[in-house]
Amino acid sequence: MPIIAEQPRKRAVNLTLNEVLVAQAKTYTKNLSATMETLLAEFVMAQQKAQLNRQQAADECVADWNALNASMGSFADEHSTL
Repeated sequence: MPIIAEQPRKRAVNLTLNEVLVAQAKTYTKNLSATMETLLAEFVMAQQKAQLNRQQAADECVADWNALNASMGSFADEHSTL
């Protein structure tokens, strides 16, 4: 029995786009909706990757800072009034 992957549900949306740009794009594609969906999916994936990279960089920075603090202590430790 073949597995049939369900297509995500689609809905109509309104976009305001440059009229000349749309006309030019239509000369390169017969299905502007599919082209826009592909480009939007690529954009979303790129943004997710960038967000993950920023989070990984922040995590590395925190780990480095914590390692430095564990080995050297904090400057403020000498001046704590607690």
